[in-house]
Amino acid sequence: MDITHPQIARYLDRVTPRRDSVLCSMETYAHRRSFPIVGPQVGQLLWILARTSKATRVLELGSGFGYSAYWFAKGMGPKGRVYCTEGDPENVRRAEEYFRRGRIGSQITILTGDALDSMDEIDGTFDIIFNDIDKHQYPAAFRKALPRLRKGGLLITDNVLWSGKVTRGPFDAKTAGIVSYNRSIFSSKKLFSTIVPVRDGVAVSVRV
Repeated sequence: MDITHPQIARYLDRVTPRRDSVLCSMETYAHRRSFPIVGPQVGQLLWILARTSKATRVLELGSGFGYSAYWFAKGMGPKGRVYCTEGDPENVRRAEEYFRRGRIGSQITILTGDALDSMDEIDGTFDIIFNDIDKHQYPAAFRKALPRLRKGGLLITDNVLWSGKVTRGPFDAKTAGIVSYNRSIFSSKKLFSTIVPVRDGVAVSVRV
């Protein structure tokens, strides 16, 4: 199931301005290797949310080779800091190179290992927590992320519509994790949430 009608998706691709050379390189790499990234439409949303919320401290749960972190860092500006978590050392090495090329390396801290374990290595609360880890871990990510989010902060999660699989059962472990997560954000009295049906669905929740 296409979340966005193909004609609308093509239109958005046409009207979206070309990204800088580093982002274009990242997108080319992802396309050639079928590596999942949030893509430019979601990337621009992350930039806007970082800028308008005046975030200075972002935690990413699952960073891949740094595509979404790049958008966050650019949105916050030089005073912002992104804490990335990634389990694959090769992705970490590639992310560091992209960050160096984009002149944002000083804004990024990368922790290599399990994202949920890595959270415990960082003190304090965050203005934004971006969740994009293995989908069966989404319920655990919700439980760990909420106490680390400042009041007024944003919890953002990718793939919450999961190519439409959330609309029909029976659910495999990944889809069940997403369905459980979506129920949690809408039932929590500590969050006000919405799902933006762009790309594969992005949940945006504010801590109230």
